[in-house]
Amino acid sequence: MQTQQSFKEAVTLVGGFNSSLQIFPDSLQQDTLFAMASSLKCLVDDDSRYQKSFQLFLERSSEHQCMRDFIHNMLPDILASIGDGKSHLNVIGVGSGAGEIDLEMLAKLRLKHPRVTVDNEVVEPSSTQLHNYKVLVSQKPGLDYIKFTWNKMTATEFEEHWRVKKMTKKADFIHMIQMLYYVKDPGATISFFQSLLDKNGKLLMLLVSGESGWGRLWRTYRNQLCNTEISQCVTTGDIKSFLDSKGVSYQSYELPSEMDITECFTEGDEKGELLLDFLTEVLDFSKTASPELKAGVLELLRHPDCSVESNGKVIFNNNLGVIVIDQLT
Repeated sequence: MQTQQSFKEAVTLVGGFNSSLQIFPDSLQQDTLFAMASSLKCLVDDDSRYQKSFQLFLERSSEHQCMRDFIHNMLPDILASIGDGKSHLNVIGVGSGAGEIDLEMLAKLRLKHPRVTVDNEVVEPSSTQLHNYKVLVSQKPGLDYIKFTWNKMTATEFEEHWRVKKMTKKADFIHMIQMLYYVKDPGATISFFQSLLDKNGKLLMLLVSGESGWGRLWRTYRNQLCNTEISQCVTTGDIKSFLDSKGVSYQSYELPSEMDITECFTEGDEKGELLLDFLTEVLDFSKTASPELKAGVLELLRHPDCSVESNGKVIFNNNLGVIVIDQLT
């Protein structure tokens, strides 16, 4: 493992805490920093590596378990009021992935509204994930009440498609699970999907909590890690600020979650490098980041604001948050 500078020194070198970059005395040094950041490639540009790192993340974290706890304990009450007594409900899943979480939510919807039929629009840009979702549906009995419409597209493309087709259909339940990092303007995306809600409709957004290790990592290294075309560094704190500025009321929930990132601190560990890619959203972060940036990120990941160390393991704060909003009034 390479020798790391102190946390303070490393952060100062890459402009971590001072996002205004005023610590640099001349424009040449600023240009060097921005060139360094812009040379890093986004992980989502390599779908194969992204899927591999994502699967490892799921193995090393309690992410899906904490989502399931929320779905089991809290979601039914949220879903109880939707539909306004209708016999048919329209659902849109934005960034549905391989469908496991979608189907669990649909099962809870069925329990609360046992006699309804469901039109389920699936919006997912990854052909691999969409294929896995279709396989899951084909293997799961008792889904005859759901009509699946498969949309291999991003949220932005779906919005364009909806507008071009001049669609008037309204949705009773829209969910965005861990996807607001991959849109250019999260606020505009939220506003569009909120505009699709029918009477008593609900828009549910799940993403990392502003109080999580992710929040600290992104607040510190927003300029160095984030792709300017895609607002990857977004937390529930950012979404709440946006909704507050628009005067939109919301319900919010905190979901405790953790992630074992111990392998990240073993130089050259293949799985550790995959996890670092996922944490930073940078393709081959260990190989392409400057020594200063890599040292600073590793130091911060180990900092008590992000992780706790227990029994020789480094456990990252992976807390999630859920925000639910109603039809625009």
